Amino acid sequence: MSCCSNTPPEKKPPTSGCCGSPAPVQSSCCDTKAPRDYLLWGSLSLVLTLYLASFFNLPVTWLHHAAHSVFELLNTMAWGIAFGVLMVAVLAKVPREWVMAIMGTNAGFNGLLRATAAGVLLDLCSHGILMVGAKLYERGASLGQVMAFLIASPWNSFSLTLIMVALIGLQWTLIFIVLSLIIAVVAGWLFDQCVSKGWLPSNPNTQDLPADFVLWPAFRASAKKFNPTLKGTLNFFWNGVKESRMVIRWLLVGVLLAAAIRTFVPEDIFSSYFGPTLLGLAITLIAATVIEVCSEGSTPIAADIFNRANAPGNSFAFLMAGVATDYTEIMVIKSTTRSWKIALFLPLLVLPQVVLFALLLNAV
Repeated sequence: MSCCSNTPPEKKPPTSGCCGSPAPVQSSCCDTKAPRDYLLWGSLSLVLTLYLASFFNLPVTWLHHAAHSVFELLNTMAWGIAFGVLMVAVLAKVPREWVMAIMGTNAGFNGLLRATAAGVLLDLCSHGILMVGAKLYERGASLGQVMAFLIASPWNSFSLTLIMVALIGLQWTLIFIVLSLIIAVVAGWLFDQCVSKGWLPSNPNTQDLPADFVLWPAFRASAKKFNPTLKGTLNFFWNGVKESRMVIRWLLVGVLLAAAIRTFVPEDIFSSYFGPTLLGLAITLIAATVIEVCSEGSTPIAADIFNRANAPGNSFAFLMAGVATDYTEIMVIKSTTRSWKIALFLPLLVLPQVVLFALLLNAV
């Protein structure tokens, strides 16, 4: 008989725990049902409803715009989310020791460089990269490494770099890349310093590598465990979806907020108020904070600020400030680390650097 049977409590031995084993008083062996995630299912329902509504000619103007905004955002984000789910599924199978061996077993400068390089080389949009960053944290990467990875990633992917070259030229693209890498490494170092001084909590998932750990034999041993059957492959991807649930929840919220902004905020504001002045920079920072756009969407907007407003600093600030102040990213970081303090330190440590470089670029 199961220990979670319907036997009245008074008929069970008072000192018996699960299935007769000794247990403390008030201990329960029965699994409690997880609370329903109303934010996830509510936002998913609204997004799917608006997406399907985009195929019809809606009589209400604002509803028509909102539906088509959701349609465009989802289509733009879909590949990044899908690839992000795939990477999360892979990382979920990767032992923690692998991540520590590749990223480094300490929060030193070499580890930050590795994390920054990984962020640049991984061709993912800002939404897909959030899933990978969250999983890296769970796999034991230091807080500084995770932040360096997230800051360096969103628009520095190979495909978007080529688009930036076409839009603003090779010289300015290289300048933007170098400055963003500097910000990523400096921010990562500052996060690690805050952890070492006790101002921020350290990653509880971090652990030291065994003295006899060798990466390649461990890789071969784990690879043999993969089930190449259809059922095993489907389970592999389904696990990736389940592991990405927390991130997908906030992405859906971001889609709804972005659709609302696109519906009710005029588009010509982008080309009218982003000049190379302090006011223009301030408006750029506010816009980057409020407007939820994928990296594919931020790149042409940044190029438009660069070319039409003649404000290279504002263009750079729009790309980087969106990474530091994006509410989806902040909420994902908070949910992953279970710390509001860590989430709010992201804009606190990154925005001053962005503003400094933006002012220097506008002065060129």
